[in-house]
Amino acid sequence: MYNYYIMNTLYYGDNLDILRRYIKDESVDLIYLDPPFNSNATYNVLFAQKDGSQSSAQIQAFEDTWQWDENAVRIYEEEVEKGGPVADALRAFYLILGGSNMMAYLTMMSPRLMELRRVLKPTGSLYLHCDPTASHYLKVLLDMVFGAENFRNEIVWRRTPFSGSSKSKAKQFPRSHDILLFYSKKTDWVWNPPTEPYSEEYLKRFKWQDEKGNYRKTLLKTYSLETLEKLRQENRLIEPTKKGASY
Repeated sequence: MYNYYIMNTLYYGDNLDILRRYIKDESVDLIYLDPPFNSNATYNVLFAQKDGSQSSAQIQAFEDTWQWDENAVRIYEEEVEKGGPVADALRAFYLILGGSNMMAYLTMMSPRLMELRRVLKPTGSLYLHCDPTASHYLKVLLDMVFGAENFRNEIVWRRTPFSGSSKSKAKQFPRSHDILLFYSKKTDWVWNPPTEPYSEEYLKRFKWQDEKGNYRKTLLKTYSLETLEKLRQENRLIEPTKKGASY
């Protein structure tokens, strides 16, 4: 029985518990997650005073430390006992990684990714933000959770180190990018292409105007007959007016 969520609500707590208690099946359109790993940071929930200053009352949300301890072993055994592709992946990871911090991280991620898939609508998508430390393992895990056929893109987010940074002076290429792994739940997903407004410089090219709006003139010598016919069918082609003229 779910205590169904309320829109525009911020939940504080373990996301696995929140997902299981509050979020019903196939109710979410889009998921973005940025699970940290080895950032050596302690994450707090900060409370601001009315004047905008930070309150002395802070709640420690979690430390970004992942240990292969009794709790991790227990969760690993629970997930493996369920069987299926995710259990197979975890067993394979353990053969490679042993009882390491990375293994603890992947073990903790497994049930959460399964729950995230459950709450996604059939047309929903998930973007997982990670760094190269764990991206290759997480992609294998996501393939098992969502199915490799539902992998859509690996997006590289490049950060540019400034010239005086240690990264720019190291004897290797800078480690200056993050990875976003994009998966859909099924093969028919909602996709809204990212767009930006046209620049003023580009709009200046469209000097002419008719009842349909602004347009520009261009030479059509390089256009194929198929393209010309397509433009004609879409009523986007102005036929030559001079007798005997052709494209």
